[in-house]
Amino acid sequence: MKILKKILMVLLLLIVAALVVAIFTKKDYTIEREVVINKPKQQVFDYVKMLKNQNYYSKWNMKDPNAKMEYKGTDGTVGFVSSWDSKDKEVGTGEQEIAKITDGQRIDMNLHFIKPFEGRSTAYMTTEAVGDNQTKVKWGFNGHMPYPMNLMLLCMNMEKMIGDDLSTNLTNLKGVLEKQ
Repeated sequence: MKILKKILMVLLLLIVAALVVAIFTKKDYTIEREVVINKPKQQVFDYVKMLKNQNYYSKWNMKDPNAKMEYKGTDGTVGFVSSWDSKDKEVGTGEQEIAKITDGQRIDMNLHFIKPFEGRSTAYMTTEAVGDNQTKVKWGFNGHMPYPMNLMLLCMNMEKMIGDDLSTNLTNLKGVLEKQ
């Protein structure tokens, strides 16, 4: 019985220690990647503001071709919602909504992940001319993990996990647009 009490006491101390560490662990993260595309800025922006086009360059959209996709509103305008429902646990269920557009420069999106984990994040894409026929595209992702879930940020390399996917998506986007 004494051994069981000691084990329970150690477990309790570990839990309390983890909860204290979580208080001092960051809760927010931002990941951003960029690519230069050999196309004029407005052409690039007009393509990326259409969420349905993500089906052609987003690793996440292409992961499950059988995912059920639904759209509400007018694509490329504020309020447009693209939702997905997949049996693939890596894809899950969720939706993204265009929250703000600064024509030719930036599109902001709200993301709502439903399955396998509930969560909300924001993402953005910006376009910047770097020459007459070259455009720098930045894709950023902002996330938040509430206390005490933020403790997972100590174990997960979000920069690598999400950053690698953003890089792949941007490389795909460059390929698609430069073939047009």
